Amino acid sequence: MIEINSKTYIEEKNIEYQYSRSSGPGGQNVNKLNTRAELSFDLRNCSTLTERQKQIIQAKLKSRISEAGQLRVVSQEFRTQSANRQQALDILIALLQNALKQKPKRIKTKVPFGAKMKRLEGKRHQSETKKSRQKPII
Repeated sequence: MIEINSKTYIEEKNIEYQYSRSSGPGGQNVNKLNTRAELSFDLRNCSTLTERQKQIIQAKLKSRISEAGQLRVVSQEFRTQSANRQQALDILIALLQNALKQKPKRIKTKVPFGAKMKRLEGKRHQSETKKSRQKPII
């Protein structure tokens, strides 16, 4: 089980890894070893997430999720396959944590009386300034 937050976990059986040749650092190893790690998380078939959580993740990460319900994360920053695999998993956890984080409800506040009076006084002052520029009525 992989912990997303204190209440949410995902099972490792819903995660698949594929490896390919990386374009990142590694010298001659770039041409020989499969160090690029591509993680696929099966969102639709994850039994540990509720339907509501799946909908939230689907909505917030829709550009990263395929039509088949696969969330893909790619890492090719490091020279070793294990480091890229761990980074891909860390990125997945961070994405899911951010998607499931609830924004606090906005509490409407009343405009303070002093601020309202200051605004109205500014308007009166501007009005008087413009009136003083007009030609007098005879």
